[in-house]
Amino acid sequence: MALTALFFYLFAAVTVMSGLLVIVARNPVHAVLWLILAFFNAAGLFVLLGAEFLAMILVVVYVGAVAVLFLFVVMMLDVDFASLRAGFIRHASVGALVGLVLLVELIMVLGTRVLTGAGVGAGAVKTAVTDPNLTNTEAIGRLLYTQYVYFFQAAGLILLVAMIGAIVLTLRHKEGVRRQSISVQNARTPAMAVEVVKLAPGQVIVPSGERRG
Repeated sequence: MALTALFFYLFAAVTVMSGLLVIVARNPVHAVLWLILAFFNAAGLFVLLGAEFLAMILVVVYVGAVAVLFLFVVMMLDVDFASLRAGFIRHASVGALVGLVLLVELIMVLGTRVLTGAGVGAGAVKTAVTDPNLTNTEAIGRLLYTQYVYFFQAAGLILLVAMIGAIVLTLRHKEGVRRQSISVQNARTPAMAVEVVKLAPGQVIVPSGERRG
């Protein structure tokens, strides 16, 4: 039990420290690396809670896809970091307000045993009833696809709309670039694609299409 508590405090401390370094890091590449470290330690917390499936999903999806993809995007795009820092300073007050609200909510969650006068007693904190014969993955699957199937599908639709919106907002057409026209290509005939030219003896065709003898 003491070893479990030691690992819990270790993972929790590193997760909080990594989250703070993600925010204060000046180099965006370093921020992504700190974010990956935070994900790994959060996965360790899930393992301690017995949610090994969530820990695996956190590592495979967020570390293996989202964080690495964000790292490649940061390294490949020409990002104006000066304007990003200026925007961060401009919206610092809003971010501080949101952070304060989250801090108050966390304090209320941690102090549920103290706030008995507000109707939140010690008996209000209960663990979910699970079948010991079910694995962690099967239990999550049954909850997602039975009791919360509509919320799960709604979350998928929201993510789909967000993905389409991101593509539409970032799509830029450059002028002077030749692009394909699928309808024109499908309507092409052999007469449009092939030109038969008869040349006289000693006559050649230069790249401009003119005939020279």
